[in-house]
Amino acid sequence: MKKSISVLTAAVLAASVLTACGGNGTEAATASTSAAASDTGSETKAEAEGEDAKEAEETTAAAGELKKIIVGASPAPHAEILKAAKEVLAQKGYELEILEYMDYIQPNLALESSDLDANYFQHLPYLESFNAENGTKLVSAAAIHYEPFGIYAGKTTSLEELADGATVAVPNDTSNEARALLLLEAQGLIKLKEGADLTVTKNDIVENPKNLNLYEVEAAQIPRVVEDVDIAVINGNYAIEAGFKVSEALAVEDSESIAATTYGNVVAVREGHEKDENIVALVEALTSDEVKAYIEETYEGAVVPLF
Repeated sequence: MKKSISVLTAAVLAASVLTACGGNGTEAATASTSAAASDTGSETKAEAEGEDAKEAEETTAAAGELKKIIVGASPAPHAEILKAAKEVLAQKGYELEILEYMDYIQPNLALESSDLDANYFQHLPYLESFNAENGTKLVSAAAIHYEPFGIYAGKTTSLEELADGATVAVPNDTSNEARALLLLEAQGLIKLKEGADLTVTKNDIVENPKNLNLYEVEAAQIPRVVEDVDIAVINGNYAIEAGFKVSEALAVEDSESIAATTYGNVVAVREGHEKDENIVALVEALTSDEVKAYIEETYEGAVVPLF
């Protein structure tokens, strides 16, 4: 009997021990699994952070590799168009810095002295005239767009109402004045000598039935004197800057006129640098589909792409 009790007691103790071991084994397994999961999570997080850091470093490195190109421009539309080309240029490896000028002289002088890589504000006849007058050696790398010249109302609200002796503001530089005279002739307000081209001056007027008084003003200043004259002939970019709309003009250049086909606004560079890598990239960006869409959507005919 004692032997049976001893055996039974031993069996109970053994079962208790086994039960206790079973409980500890489950907790240990759970702890082990949790630790493993924790370690795996830490490793995954560390790897992700490492990849993010690597990508950030690569982005920073790429940004650091951008080569700067400095371009001078009039505020509108040229600087605005250049801003639209910034992203395209960045994809080509260039950071575009735009310096804005309020006149037609300083950006060419800055380009000639190598303070700029290029400028974008003028048409070819003006550039050629500037070279002849200043001894500079600047050339066109590409024509980008043209801006229709317009006649805008001042004291007089229509061309039909122009009185005898009315005052007309026109640009005072050679090429832009010729363009203004051709537009006035196209409206029947004056008549120029036979064979008149883009070199005409007011001395080439052979008929002036209304005895119009031509008031010569620096092109950039004409919008400021509009209220003081009867009508004003204004360059497209200066009209845009001053808030004039082509749709409100009394007359604009015909898209097929000699002026429109000649006065494309160009990217100017120093002679011999037309094919430099940075200039080629600049021209490609300015003639991209993205920039063309921007011009057409933004200016509604006041600026016309030539590509």
